[in-house]
Amino acid sequence: MSNIPEGAICDCPGGCRINCLATPRASRNALSAWHDNRLKVALAAPPVDGEANKTLVKFMAEVLKVPKSAVSMAGGESSRRKVLAVSGISAAKVAEILSELVK
Repeated sequence: MSNIPEGAICDCPGGCRINCLATPRASRNALSAWHDNRLKVALAAPPVDGEANKTLVKFMAEVLKVPKSAVSMAGGESSRRKVLAVSGISAAKVAEILSELVK
């Protein structure tokens, strides 16, 4: 968890929460960096009719190798600053996965 900012990922009952900063209308979906204690995620979808939120949930499920149903929006639906709830996986496991992908 060395390169992950404190508070970016935390355990909660049944899983964990991840603080994200979404950048919609990117050329492709990608994890880019840690910014202001949040995981910066580039999303190809526009921020219209919840498309960016749907894309974020699907993309993070793929990255974390969990079912799409395990990832949900826990806050920030209409903001770039979002909170994802991920069930069935610990903050330590998420940190391990993300530390390999985001330097």
